[in-house]
Amino acid sequence: MRREGEHVSHRDGAALVNSVEGYLRARAYQEDACREAEQFCARMPWLTSAQAEDVTRHYVRQRIALTRRMLQTTADRAVELRGEYEARYAALRRELLRRHAAGACAVLACATAVGSLAGALSR
Repeated sequence: MRREGEHVSHRDGAALVNSVEGYLRARAYQEDACREAEQFCARMPWLTSAQAEDVTRHYVRQRIALTRRMLQTTADRAVELRGEYEARYAALRRELLRRHAAGACAVLACATAVGSLAGALSR
């Protein structure tokens, strides 16, 4: 708990903002699902109020579960892609380092050869 006069760190503030944003998005999504369920039930005027509430509750629960699965699948794929990209980046870095080292060796060999040739010619 924060004491009076203490400041919230940038990380804590960002986490709080993300948490609030997530909550607001979830509430908006649930309200959309409820609205859709009510519109669906309105097309079935023979349902009693209790039946319409039951259908609405089931619809919202099913839609939220489906969305949760879809988001989890997306998050899992993002983790996979991150691993693939990090592995590719590491391989590219190693290759670049290898090429720079080979280039530096070639420049050093040429400089040594030129120095030796210059020394031999000056004698």
